[in-house]
Amino acid sequence: MATPLKNIIVVGGSYVGRATAQELARVIPETHRVLLIEPHSHFHHLFAFPRFAIVPGHEHKAFIPYTGIFSSVPRPSAHAVVQARVLSVSPQFVTLDRQWQDSKQILYEYLAIATGTRLAEPAGMKSDDKVSSVQYLRNHQADIQRAKSILIVGGGAVGVQMATDLREYYPDKDVTLVQSRARVMPLFHEQLHELIKKRFDELGVRLIVGARASVPPEGFPTNGKPFDVELTNGSKVSTEFVILATGQRPNNDLLTSLTSSSSGSLINPDNGFIRVRPTLQLQDERFSNIFAVGDIADTGAQKAARPGSVQAGVVARNIQALIEGRRAEEEYVPPPAAIHLTLGMVSSILKEDAGLAEAYWRQKSNVIFRNPNTAEGQTEPWINEKTDGQVDMGVEGWWERLGVPVENTRSYHL
Repeated sequence: MATPLKNIIVVGGSYVGRATAQELARVIPETHRVLLIEPHSHFHHLFAFPRFAIVPGHEHKAFIPYTGIFSSVPRPSAHAVVQARVLSVSPQFVTLDRQWQDSKQILYEYLAIATGTRLAEPAGMKSDDKVSSVQYLRNHQADIQRAKSILIVGGGAVGVQMATDLREYYPDKDVTLVQSRARVMPLFHEQLHELIKKRFDELGVRLIVGARASVPPEGFPTNGKPFDVELTNGSKVSTEFVILATGQRPNNDLLTSLTSSSSGSLINPDNGFIRVRPTLQLQDERFSNIFAVGDIADTGAQKAARPGSVQAGVVARNIQALIEGRRAEEEYVPPPAAIHLTLGMVSSILKEDAGLAEAYWRQKSNVIFRNPNTAEGQTEPWINEKTDGQVDMGVEGWWERLGVPVENTRSYHL
């Protein structure tokens, strides 16, 4: 009888979970397999949600099957994606909300937690299936199309990107963004705020800083009629539709079943993120076979896919070392914060072709911005303004990364 494969479980199949599962599958020995546990039926391409919640015709492209995620790694059939939600974690097994192979519990030798954070709709979806999520985005598009004025609450990447897209796609609509801090994108060098403010001025986006919106317990109306939103600075904004683009909540619930061996909590009470060592193992040495990676890990790094993908490699190589009887010694060093940010679609121009007028979008505006590396004596950020974007944000490339070739437009409906 063949010896059963030992499980390495990755909990969470978003950007960093995907990268962690793939990195692990490339380096682990044939005695082990990777199980990626994720409640969504499809990979959610979160980067595209803000635009696809506004611009119709692309929403179905943002949900990519997991079927090809292991297609480019050794022994692809040895690994598996488990569609389930992890309810709790013990030192030897995880408990699911449904059965998989006749059991709700799965034993593991190593565990990587990549549960990330929860985002408010439309930046994140509440539904686990593709059909419901696509319909939500279409309904959101209809709400926006109906409204003459729109208020965006939150000055992070989602709010900024939606504000610029809205004014470009619907130049006749009034768009206001309210930010509680003194500037938008406050984790970045002030030059990013200045760049965004200039773009807002070009497009006619009204920016209010230093004020919070009062959110009613029942939520804001969505009936298309005007209403007032009260701000903490005493003023009011009249609008017909509100988009909440505020904050992230750590997905740390599954760790409540683990008890720390010391007086300190496994979770940082100040921010809700999982405490880790530089090796990305849990800080509590009793759980050296458990790692946290990406947004959920309290690394001090920017919460973004790019630094998370670097962490994925660190986790994979440290687990490989432990399997081989070595120490987990590779440490993660956070880099300066950086972001690739879209700032609208620049311009709609009219093309005359064979007597027909065709409107199309060109010069999709975006910027790559990196904070100065103060450890190396840098004082100025690195900025690369670009006009090479695409309306669907190059989503086909993400289908290919997940091992699902786009043979024709029907492929996006898988």
